Amino acid sequence: MRLFENADYKFIERRKPAYLVSALILGVSILGMLLFQVTGSSWVNYGVDFTGGTLVQVVFEEPTTVNELRSTLSGFQADITRFGGENEFLIRVPEFAEEGTEVSQIVVGVLEEEYGAGDFEVIRTEAVGPKIGDELQQKALIAIALSLLLTLIYLAFRFEWRFGVAAVIATFHDMIFALGFISLFRLEVSVTTVAAVLTIIGYSLNDTIIIFDRIRENVKRFGRRDEYINLLNRSINDVLPRTVMTSGTTLAVLLALFLLGGAIIRDFALILIVGVVIGTYSSVFVAAPALLEIEQRTGESSGHRPTRGRAAAGA
Repeated sequence: MRLFENADYKFIERRKPAYLVSALILGVSILGMLLFQVTGSSWVNYGVDFTGGTLVQVVFEEPTTVNELRSTLSGFQADITRFGGENEFLIRVPEFAEEGTEVSQIVVGVLEEEYGAGDFEVIRTEAVGPKIGDELQQKALIAIALSLLLTLIYLAFRFEWRFGVAAVIATFHDMIFALGFISLFRLEVSVTTVAAVLTIIGYSLNDTIIIFDRIRENVKRFGRRDEYINLLNRSINDVLPRTVMTSGTTLAVLLALFLLGGAIIRDFALILIVGVVIGTYSSVFVAAPALLEIEQRTGESSGHRPTRGRAAAGA
């Protein structure tokens, strides 16, 4: 990484354009989620894991269409989407049979009558009760909220409360964008999707903590001899080779999963790709500038005062 051996980029000085980019990102994300909610559909496309119901994944030997399947299964209020290959489909039925014949067996029986038993293959079936779906929704929200709370506590203990607040701001930024992306592109929200969002939070925090750790080291090393803005720039540039290498190798693996991993894992990989990109961006252009803004308002940095405060004292 000799390209960044003597890096001296002025990241913090470019924080105001970054604020505009972040405001645009968050604005579009929130507006999109609100729009879907107001128009009657849910702000996210909950899958069977959260809504309850039955899912059947089938692949046909002969070409067929979504409209043909929808007509065949008209009595089930089924949501049918193309999935994976050209003749592979996901059939979601809202009903869930707790006793007697499973809904999936009834759906397969109707397909056999229409297409013949040997003309399609059932890849998988899933059934989730509505009570389980509601419980999963609550636990998913609790898991995300707890991750942010524990992060704030951990960073306040390891560094200072200002670092914790700045890290939570950056993480909240990434989470809103990830949820907005999932909502706008109507990606199915399943347990796997929640795992992807939590992974994004962890990745973003890891990158932010690396920068914050270098800031703390440079504070001890340079003390008041350096302006705080310069110290932040120095710290980001110090870890820039690691940031680029980590993000680059992670994206290479995720791209391989997205392109070659199959339809089942594709949404998971796509969410993580977006999360790695936005997480790397927020560590540099959201977390560090947020820390500067907090320092300038409190005037209690570790061995530093705000630039404006020192200028006023010198005057």
